[in-house]
Amino acid sequence: MGQGLRRGRGREASALAFIALLFFIALVAVGRAEPPPDAGPPEEDPPPADSETAVEKPAVPAGSAPQTRKKAIWGTPSHNGISLFSRYRELGVGIFQTQARWEQIAPLRRPQNPTDPDDPAYTWPAYLDKEISEAESYDMKVTIQLIGTPPWANGWRSWEWAPTLASDFADFATAIARRYPSVDLWMIWGEPNRKDNFRPFTGARPEARKLNRKQRQAPMIYAGLVDAAYEAIKAVNEGDLVIGGSTYFSGGKTEIIRPYPWIRYMRLPDGDKPRMDMWGHNPYSYRKPDFDNPPSPKGRVDFSDLRRLARALDKAFPRRLPLFLSEFGVPTAHDQDFKFFVKPRTSRRWVRAAMRIVRRWDRIYTLGWSVPVDTSRNPQGLMTSELNPKPAFLAFKYG
Repeated sequence: MGQGLRRGRGREASALAFIALLFFIALVAVGRAEPPPDAGPPEEDPPPADSETAVEKPAVPAGSAPQTRKKAIWGTPSHNGISLFSRYRELGVGIFQTQARWEQIAPLRRPQNPTDPDDPAYTWPAYLDKEISEAESYDMKVTIQLIGTPPWANGWRSWEWAPTLASDFADFATAIARRYPSVDLWMIWGEPNRKDNFRPFTGARPEARKLNRKQRQAPMIYAGLVDAAYEAIKAVNEGDLVIGGSTYFSGGKTEIIRPYPWIRYMRLPDGDKPRMDMWGHNPYSYRKPDFDNPPSPKGRVDFSDLRRLARALDKAFPRRLPLFLSEFGVPTAHDQDFKFFVKPRTSRRWVRAAMRIVRRWDRIYTLGWSVPVDTSRNPQGLMTSELNPKPAFLAFKYG
C-alpha cells in the first residue's frame, strides 16, 4: 500500500514536471522571438563595404624615408596618368601643397550665402577632393593656397586684382575651411610682392628700403586680406594655421617690391601688423645655401639670407613667426624663369646643404619643392619626365 501510493504520487510528479518543462521551452522560444521592450533593436550583420567609396590605405613604399613635415611638395598629383603620391611618400614628404582659385570656384556671381560651401554659386573642383583624399591616405597634411579674385568682387578686372572688400575674401575663406575641415594649413595668395600676381601694384627699385605712397598700396591691401582671412579661418577651426607674406625672393621680368620693404609696409590702416601664424617665403637661390654667405645683392632674399629675413620679421612683427618655405628648386637645364642652371651633381650638393639647414634650424617649419617632375619650361624636378630619380631626389630624400 505504501509502496503503491508512492508510485502513484511519483507518476503525478513526473507528469507535472513534464508539463513544466514544456512551459519553460515555450517561454524561451517566445523570448527569443520577441525581445523585452527595453532591449532595443536586434543587432544586424554590418553591410558589405562599398567598393566604390571605401578608401584602402596604401602601403608605404619599401625604402621610404621617415615622413616629416619638414618636407613639402607642390601640387603635381600625377604624371602621364601615374599617381605620384607613392613617390612623395618615398621621399618622406609630410605636406602636400595645392591651390584653390577663388575666381574659378565662384566665377559668375556673389554667393547669396557666401560662408556656406553649399551655396549654388560655388563650384568646388573635383581635383581638390581627390588630392586631399589621396594625400591624407599617405598621412600627409595638406596646405591650400587661396588665390585669385572673381570679377564680380574686384570691379570686373582680371584675377590678380585684389577684391574691393576684404570681407568678400574672408567669406570665401570661411566657406572653403568649412568645405575641407581636415585641412589645417592655409596660405594667403602666392608671391603678392610681384605685379604679375597682385594688383594694384607699383614696383620699387631693387635697393629701395622705403616706399612712396603708391608703392605702399599693395602691401597694405594685402595685409588687410591676410588679417580678414585669419579671423575667418580661426572662427571655423581655431587650431588651423594661416600663412601670410608668401614673398618671392627676387625680381625677374615683372615689377616687384623686395621682401624687406614688403615686410616693413605690410600693415593695417591703424598701423598694426596683420595676424598670421607663419611667414611664407620662396627662397630660390643662385648659390649653394650657406648661412655664412654674404647678403644677396639688390635686396634679394635667397636661402642663405634666411637668418637675415628672420631678424627683419622679428623686428617688424610682435611674435616670432616660423618660416614656411613653400617653393624651392634648382634648375639642371635651361630654365625659362631663372635663366641659369647647374649640373645635376651640383644640384645634389645644393639640396643637401638646404636640407641640412632645414633639419637643424627649428625656425623653418617646412621646405617645399616646387616642380617635382622636369618640364620643358622648368627643369627643376627631382625626377626626369620619365620619372627617373635625379641626383637631387636622393639628396631631398635623405636630407
